Amino acid sequence: MAERKPIESWLTDMDGVLMHEGIPVPGADSFIKRLKESGRPFLVLTNNSMYTPRDLHARLARIGLDVPTENIWTSALATAQFLDDQRPGGTAYVIGEAGLTTALHDIGYVLSDADPDYVVLGETRTYSFEALTRAIRLINDGARFIATNPDETGPSAEGALPATGSVAALITKATGAHPYFVGKPNPLMMRAGLNAIGAHSETSAMIGDRMDTDVRAGMEAGLETFLVLTGLTRPDEIERYPFRASSVVNSIADLVERV
Repeated sequence: MAERKPIESWLTDMDGVLMHEGIPVPGADSFIKRLKESGRPFLVLTNNSMYTPRDLHARLARIGLDVPTENIWTSALATAQFLDDQRPGGTAYVIGEAGLTTALHDIGYVLSDADPDYVVLGETRTYSFEALTRAIRLINDGARFIATNPDETGPSAEGALPATGSVAALITKATGAHPYFVGKPNPLMMRAGLNAIGAHSETSAMIGDRMDTDVRAGMEAGLETFLVLTGLTRPDEIERYPFRASSVVNSIADLVERV
């Protein structure tokens, strides 16, 4: 393999890398502190579209991780940027929470169920039958179908919860229309994030806990990739994938000295 250039900017997943079930992973605070002291560009990424960067900043601060709002990049922000690039000043029917609706308002989108340009599906804890029915009818009438991410389930203290990918599958079954997923593993989310911080793929790294989303997206965007073993992908699963991470480490603590 060709030798990579030194890492000058970092992207890291949030759940499973910096925190796990609401508890910070040992070394996460040191990693964030070192990043801020170094002055290197960095982003904390999440496929969850429910929360605004300000919400996530507060949630991370409560567990001792001080991540500035401008260093948080969500699938909702990536989706909003994608729509702004594709069809500026458009309209959308949205199923989602404040993280998604705020991002769309901020780019000047009008949220409407009257002949919208797009149906945009995101994460919510209250998917309603009425909203899904409206989305299906709008897509049948010609609205383009966008989803923030393809994650099929999300974690909770009680067990798995249906997430955007599962609900998107329901809508696809009813309409025959497949959504364009903006979030990981789509490398578009990585590239948009890199552009947001003025970074370049050949000198950037992605840290994640999932081979199927984090490592794949980083690899396809041309980044160096680090898999940590504090999240979803188990050591015995790594060799099942037809692609590899650049490096596998036990946790984020092993990367503090790399910054």
